[in-house]
Amino acid sequence: MRLPLLPRSPPLAAAVAAMPPRRRRVVRSPPLTPSPPKLSSTPPLAPPLEASKPGTPDHDDPPHSARRRLLPLAATAVEAQEEWHPLPLSAADLSLPLTLPTGQTFLWRRTSLSPLRFTGAVGPHLVSLSHLPDAEDGRLAFLLHSDGVCPASSSSVPAARAALCDYLNAAVPLADLWRQFAAADERFAEVAARLGGGGARVLRQDPLECVFQFLCSSNNNIKRIEKMVWTLAGYGERLGEVGGFVFHRFPTIEQLARVSEQELREAGFGYRAKYIVGTAKELQAKPGGGEKWLASLREKELPEVIEALCTLPGVGPKVAACIALFSLDQNHAIPVDTHVWKVATQYLLPELAGKSLTPKLSVVVADAFVTRFGSYAGWAQNVLFIGQLPSQKIVVAEVTSDGLTTKSPTKRKRGGIRDHVENK
Repeated sequence: MRLPLLPRSPPLAAAVAAMPPRRRRVVRSPPLTPSPPKLSSTPPLAPPLEASKPGTPDHDDPPHSARRRLLPLAATAVEAQEEWHPLPLSAADLSLPLTLPTGQTFLWRRTSLSPLRFTGAVGPHLVSLSHLPDAEDGRLAFLLHSDGVCPASSSSVPAARAALCDYLNAAVPLADLWRQFAAADERFAEVAARLGGGGARVLRQDPLECVFQFLCSSNNNIKRIEKMVWTLAGYGERLGEVGGFVFHRFPTIEQLARVSEQELREAGFGYRAKYIVGTAKELQAKPGGGEKWLASLREKELPEVIEALCTLPGVGPKVAACIALFSLDQNHAIPVDTHVWKVATQYLLPELAGKSLTPKLSVVVADAFVTRFGSYAGWAQNVLFIGQLPSQKIVVAEVTSDGLTTKSPTKRKRGGIRDHVENK
């Protein structure tokens, strides 16, 4: 499938054009004190649940009933030991419920609902993220765990902060982008207002982690995707336990290559098992290693990236576009599924209404998004995509009269956040 060659930086408004080049790999947060003081308004940490029976891998989710009893959480003696470290992101820059559980990644777990807290692994760092309740701007902060209960030493905090800023794409000025998108598109302005005016950010995940997550997503629903990805993560190094969940660092290519297709089939992966095993072996055979090969795609143009990713077993153009957008700095990549197709035919390309989505029309839709929104069209598409999911279990920020935000959950409907029907 040939995609049109798109410029790396199509014209965008002046605020966006002034952004630092995305080829720079080092992301630095604004200067912070070396040892931030303990924050008085820290969210309470969850008391650990009784450990679940070991499995293969060893971090099965605790029973749903047990998790329900756990939330909302009560403060414990551990609370006094918590040290939360601020990040250079307000709630308008990054809303946790609009970013982590909306189809980009499937590895974060809610370990508290009051206050809202997500826990996950970013490289070797096990962290919890929360919006500080006493901060007027809903400032994001992280808690670094060493064993799932006690905070890690202060010497590892700078490394964790740098890894998080990179993972969260903190260098991209989201508020500027949203203003430009809203000015360019009436539908975007409407959806943005409904979602609280900001906060739905595109992540910059580790490419290896992203590839295997989306291999699990094809023709699947959220519950099964999360279970499969969680199972794969269990082959990596154990990092600790938080809120009854055992977290692992995502496995290396070598660790994944040792997993057999039969083992994955027995774990419920079905036909995806052969794709996971095949992709692990393909990456292992790449000159210089698969991690290096994947990282090199960040320096290439989008059509070349899509073509390269589609050489991996089980990866077609739409899954490749997801990987490109969420991990390879291809900010104008457009994963076209039925939700995005609906947006396109209703608001961008009404002349296509009534037609069926085909690979050729997927290219037409992607071009339309880039024409409308520019070099960060993938970020705009992500917001419009979230706007199509009113029945999903996402927590929408509601702005109150005093400028603070509250969170209200909506119902979750079984089925994929993205429909994940692959167009090969």
